[in-house]
Amino acid sequence: MHSITLADGTPIPTLGQGTWRLGERGADRGAEAAVLRLGLDLGLTLIDTAEMYGDGGAEEVVGEAIAGRREEVFLVSKAYPQNASRTQLPLACERSLRRMGTDVIDLYLLHWRGAVPLAETAEAMERLKEQGKIRHWGVSNLDVADLEELGPHLKNCAANQVLYNLEARGVEFDLLPFCQNELMPVMAYSPLGQGGALLRHPVIRRVAERQGATPAQVALAWTLRNPGVISIPKASNEAHLRENLGARLMVLTPEDLLELDSAFPPPRHKRSLEMI
Repeated sequence: MHSITLADGTPIPTLGQGTWRLGERGADRGAEAAVLRLGLDLGLTLIDTAEMYGDGGAEEVVGEAIAGRREEVFLVSKAYPQNASRTQLPLACERSLRRMGTDVIDLYLLHWRGAVPLAETAEAMERLKEQGKIRHWGVSNLDVADLEELGPHLKNCAANQVLYNLEARGVEFDLLPFCQNELMPVMAYSPLGQGGALLRHPVIRRVAERQGATPAQVALAWTLRNPGVISIPKASNEAHLRENLGARLMVLTPEDLLELDSAFPPPRHKRSLEMI
């Protein structure tokens, strides 16, 4: 599995497993955990989740999936912005640790910016790191100005998770270059788009046919073409999991990339950061 490194040299796989919408139905949790475990078997050892997903249900599914295998996993979770204060973040972290059945989170993110000052959140994150509750901390859905506001804490911000796919390329104008300059990986959520429209686009289908691949594999390979980008698609079943895995070795040709740029033009000016 291809990997990139955090600023401190810690390796992270560039293709992981997302868990948005998991844990919402109790009857599905066993099957959902089984798919995550199969992903671990196949080398997809980064698992991304959040306390928001399924109101903690996704973290419980992750806990079931990684039971007895914690040392194999690079575990990412995210805290609500209302829980990002110096008093509330330790409590939120403890709840996440308990739901996942572990004593440490590898990468703990602020899910999006709220009313709590970023400096206060960063200080609370540093405290959790000192206590051994988390190994690294980072952010999600923060733009360049927000990252710059971290000031001296920026050097300790390990990653930024943002919406990034062929339909949502605004981060390429300034945020992605900024993060690359800071040696801060960008984690692409919803890399396959929303609702399936992206994967039905005729240009993506044409590139997929030329590559002998699926549209989903093309979309994933496109996010992974840039250095410093991690892609975290969700897989709801074994077929989707294996399909996602097939993207990790795909190399899009210059012809492919030009055709995709024509259908999905890169940004020529600053755009507001897109979120879902």
